[in-house]
Amino acid sequence: MVVLLWSLMVPWALPSAADDLFVLPKKTQTRWASAENWGAQPGQAGQANSGRKGSPSRALKAGESFVMAHAENTSGVVRRMWITISERTPELMRGIVLRMYWDEAEKPAVEAPLGDFFCQAQGRPVEFENAWFDNPEGRSFTCRIPMPFRKGFRITATNESDKDLAMFFYDVNFTVGDEHGPDAGYFHAHFRRENPTALRKDFEILPRVEGRGRFLGCTLGAIADTKAYGRAWWGEGEVKIYLDGDRDWPTLCGTGTEDYIATGWGQGRYAKMWHGCPLADGAKMVYGFYRLHGPDPVYFHKDIRVTIQQIGYSSKSDMVEHMKKTGTERLILTGDGKQTFSVPATQDNQGGLLFERQDDWCATAYFYLDQPANKLPAIQPYLERIAGLVKDR
Repeated sequence: MVVLLWSLMVPWALPSAADDLFVLPKKTQTRWASAENWGAQPGQAGQANSGRKGSPSRALKAGESFVMAHAENTSGVVRRMWITISERTPELMRGIVLRMYWDEAEKPAVEAPLGDFFCQAQGRPVEFENAWFDNPEGRSFTCRIPMPFRKGFRITATNESDKDLAMFFYDVNFTVGDEHGPDAGYFHAHFRRENPTALRKDFEILPRVEGRGRFLGCTLGAIADTKAYGRAWWGEGEVKIYLDGDRDWPTLCGTGTEDYIATGWGQGRYAKMWHGCPLADGAKMVYGFYRLHGPDPVYFHKDIRVTIQQIGYSSKSDMVEHMKKTGTERLILTGDGKQTFSVPATQDNQGGLLFERQDDWCATAYFYLDQPANKLPAIQPYLERIAGLVKDR
């Protein structure tokens, strides 16, 4: 029990302690839910086609939903999820929604598109690996965050797109009989998108959540508005984390977008254990990146809210050229919102400027909470999630 509680409160420790490997629990039992054993029942797997690979996957038609895994009247831990689909288009990566319910709650604790949940923003799967997620060859998705439950759980997949999917393969690996103390939290994930963001209003990675918990990090996506700002750098915004009653000013504040994911002076493609940018399409200025708070925990005891600013940088000369070309009259500079930059012929165009932007942002936030459900709004409709991802992308 001590080992289990430690692993739940500090999920990045799995399986750092040798005891995790050789301690033999007396009550815990292993289950796998898949298309070869829909109910994850003992002694019932692999029976189709006389046991010769008769049901490796299932179809998921447009508008259809099914239960991937479930358990009732038992405690346990969902330990690993793996999914691959036969067609990995933006429509399906954003159109298939995963929902997870803990302890008979009616509202899902997890509600996120397939791709974004697995650190694959913008509906574009790419090869990467980090501490909790991976896509080994750009065509499958794995999550290893431990997800405890006390009374049962249910995980569903819903195809909210208008496209039929021929093959949906999956494994949900979980244990039952695990005992949880009062400090074991429930896993939550929340997706949201703004296209475009509001000027001088920070994009919310995680809207305010009440309760006691731990922020595990996020998957972020940004599509820069090149029509409005040209090739100007879009990632000067700072991440701000408001904790335990913070309102006007946060307790935690970063120094820039690429700084938050532990790189600097721009942002190319890379993937590390706790931070990375698997998608960096510099030509179209489309990005997907993540930051996971494993060894640097972010705890909250009353509430939490996480935001990121939309701030750009450009040399004055480059921006003047772009503004003249597009007919843009002025930009709002960072600060109190009263200072602007315009393009009269007599203006000094030397040096650079920081300015407020509006771009296309999305985020999936991961966190533990002391409650099986949260009060966050439901996921946006399919057409809002997919708009702009297909055409010219």
